[in-house]
Amino acid sequence: MRQEQFEQEHAELWQALEEQLADLEQPRFKRIQKRMGGPEFPSRYRRVCTHYSLALSRAYSPALQERLHSLVLRGHPHLYRQQTAWRWRILHFVLLGFPRALRRHSSYFWVSLAVFLLPALLVGVGCYQDRDLIYSILDEQTVASMETMYDPANRQPGRAPERSSETDFVMFGYYIMNNIGIGFRAFAGGILLGVGTLFLLLFNGVVLGGVAGHLTRLGYQDTFWPFVSGHGAFELTAIVICGAAGLMLGHALLAPGQRTRLMALKQQAAAALQLVMGAALMLLLAAFIEAFWSSSSLPIGAKYSVAALLWLLVVLYLGWMGRSNRGSH
Repeated sequence: MRQEQFEQEHAELWQALEEQLADLEQPRFKRIQKRMGGPEFPSRYRRVCTHYSLALSRAYSPALQERLHSLVLRGHPHLYRQQTAWRWRILHFVLLGFPRALRRHSSYFWVSLAVFLLPALLVGVGCYQDRDLIYSILDEQTVASMETMYDPANRQPGRAPERSSETDFVMFGYYIMNNIGIGFRAFAGGILLGVGTLFLLLFNGVVLGGVAGHLTRLGYQDTFWPFVSGHGAFELTAIVICGAAGLMLGHALLAPGQRTRLMALKQQAAAALQLVMGAALMLLLAAFIEAFWSSSSLPIGAKYSVAALLWLLVVLYLGWMGRSNRGSH
């Protein structure tokens, strides 16, 4: 192939790679989004390497060889830096992708929240007014365990007697397993036409509300509420988000539209997975706070102040993070 034809065929590719390298060579804070938006870079770079080899073997002009050689040298460090690009993709997902995905599917979130919160409020008020109602929800042994955990005389509020001697780090692992388990079941229940998700949201709401109302009636509010208020911002919100993801699966199966149910489920599952991944990160953070902060002996006022700040951050993060200047999702 003559050099002129060779240059005409590949000039567009070389120009594209030059422009992308110019972006990649900017300061890091300016090129984060460029790097994440350029998955075609490795393919372009390897093709230019092939072109450089051909230019040498065919004895094309020194100017062309120099141009291609320069592209190869400039692109080499960026190619291998792509191996760490996953860190930027995670950062992008946490800061932008997750809250945007939740807002795109906000209708499922509000349904999930209603199914979880309304029963919790109703049962909570009922258990606060009726001392025996809690025994219609939980057995006597479970109720007694809850009372012991949040008894003001308990040196480790929020921990069962059999776990009172365990370290904060061990409890961190326990809370991770417990939180992730609840969230995953709420999501996976959607495969049962959404019925499993609705039941788990309802069940957890009833239990949480019942325990909160019962312990408040006993006068344990100064141990129970300071303990749950901090990590609750992340834990309870994440459970509701997992429920929203489960409802997305159920809706796809119940109303697939013009698609087959399997195709609708696949498409909806891909979107729902974004919510579950974000919720998993929130549950991990909740477990950390619960293990190392909630059970601490800090003043009640400090715990409530931090809890209020965390709830505000969650609302602002999910409601506004990643919005454009035009206010789009």
